[in-house]
Amino acid sequence: MSKLQKYDSYKDSGVELIGDIPEEWQILKVKNICIFDKGFGLSKNDIIGNGKNECILYGELFTTFKNQNSILNPKNRTNLEIGKVSIGNEILIPSSTTTTGIDLANAKFLEKKGVLLGGDIIILKPRYNQYLPKYLSYFLTFINKVEFIKYSKGVTIVHIYSNTIREMPILLPTKNEQMKIVSFLDHKTQQLEKSIKQKEQLIKLLKERRQILINDAVTKGIDKTVSMKDSGVEWIGEIPKHWEIEKVKYIFNLIIDPAPNNNDFELLSIYTDIGVKPRKELADRGNKASTTDGYWKVRKGDFIVNKLLAWMGAIGLSEYDGVTSPAYDILRAINPIEGIYFHELFRMKVFSQEMKKHSRGIMDMRLRLYFDKFGDIRIPLPPIEEQKEIVKYIKINSDKIENAISLQEKTIQKLKEYKTTLIDSVVTGKVRVCDE
Repeated sequence: MSKLQKYDSYKDSGVELIGDIPEEWQILKVKNICIFDKGFGLSKNDIIGNGKNECILYGELFTTFKNQNSILNPKNRTNLEIGKVSIGNEILIPSSTTTTGIDLANAKFLEKKGVLLGGDIIILKPRYNQYLPKYLSYFLTFINKVEFIKYSKGVTIVHIYSNTIREMPILLPTKNEQMKIVSFLDHKTQQLEKSIKQKEQLIKLLKERRQILINDAVTKGIDKTVSMKDSGVEWIGEIPKHWEIEKVKYIFNLIIDPAPNNNDFELLSIYTDIGVKPRKELADRGNKASTTDGYWKVRKGDFIVNKLLAWMGAIGLSEYDGVTSPAYDILRAINPIEGIYFHELFRMKVFSQEMKKHSRGIMDMRLRLYFDKFGDIRIPLPPIEEQKEIVKYIKINSDKIENAISLQEKTIQKLKEYKTTLIDSVVTGKVRVCDE
């Protein structure tokens, strides 16, 4: 086991970002200790046939290999004819990222030889064997995140270039010290990543539990003692004996109510992940309408249905008065209902599949759900008082689950922050790895 303590003496590094460093450490520029190269572009047309080439594409540095030092098993591809081939023990740096993904601008360590490397990957190889590439990847992760923000160019997609990286400072302890640092950080980061993955899995299970709770409540009710009957609808199964099964068109009317010219009504939109929201609250999503003349008027309690994406969850209850695109359908209850009950029902995955069956189109992304077909879907209809009880039950239990999810998310964030702080502190010499 290892423990952390201060070094015996320090000196000024001359770099504000780094501050004081251990007396015996060197500080050089990346260009003095690394050879630079770049991956070659790989298009989809290159991925054909039945070959078994190992390859890393640029985008995977942010997805599959998003964690520090996790590039150990590159993906097998088929018949890749071109691409820069790794010579082993190299450092890979993505040359661009989105403005929201700056924190992913890490340096990745690749141990394997013969791996094809796609374009937009900057490749570094130490010039001399006293520089451990894995130590360099840890340090470059620290310095690159800061320098990426400082020197990267672009608005939506930001870029960093080899010339910038060449001039970055890099700290160099002795080779023995580098080995200790790598061993310690490998061990600690693996522990932390394991804890993070466990908590992410727990969050996934909690979300599944919440969905099961909602599904059971809106299709079976919350009183487990009542007699049940066959609904006659395959996706629903059994329902309480006193419930009805009704077609959507006998519960909701399709409303076409154009807004007047020069109106100042709230512009609403429907999103698959969050339901109906005012567009002004989510200004970065979707296109902005230059005018809402002729848009459909929406009342609080109406349902907005995106005909193109309804089967993917783009359907929901509006809690606002306003207007929405005429590309959407507006449904209004014929008789009094508890809107949230139907909101939860319509956004169930099993109901999404039912909507898909009733949609028209030759391919998934061209499917449209028109009201003449949507209206024929049969759904459960509990008494309105029971709809209200179900909604109350869902809220109480969903809030408990959401609190548990929030707690895990906060813990994950703290673990990630601790991991970053630990790496930064060790590679800048603020603390020393010592054997116990």
